[in-house]
Amino acid sequence: MTTPSDFERMLRESALRVTSPRLAVLSAVHENPHADTESIIGVVRSRLGTVSDQAVYDVLRALTGAGLVRRIQPQNSVARYETRVGDNHHHVVCRSCGAIADVDCAVGHAPCLNASHDHGFVIDEAEVVYWGVCADCSDTPSS
Repeated sequence: MTTPSDFERMLRESALRVTSPRLAVLSAVHENPHADTESIIGVVRSRLGTVSDQAVYDVLRALTGAGLVRRIQPQNSVARYETRVGDNHHHVVCRSCGAIADVDCAVGHAPCLNASHDHGFVIDEAEVVYWGVCADCSDTPSS
């Protein structure tokens, strides 16, 4: 379990000042993987009281830039954030309700980084999104 002192250490190691908004946003993203900005703002406000939308956007940008948070944006969706970074995992998204779950990269090494044709690029990351219908939506009768 990640503690507030862990978050403070992460910020310092990333050369970011430790501030209440940064701690609150990092904690909110950690506790709510794949949350959108509005949800994160709500969690941060419940902890800190008054904080501007712009402050949360600025903190998310700083945390993403420092590699502490990953920003994903599935097609036709708002940006979402997670603290699972650096492992090249993928996501599965429900076409019905928009639920998102992590999917580990396929077998052993990262085969998705070995493109059939790299066009001269040095590939260091791949983003794969699987689409389908989650179990809850599959069980819901059509109206």
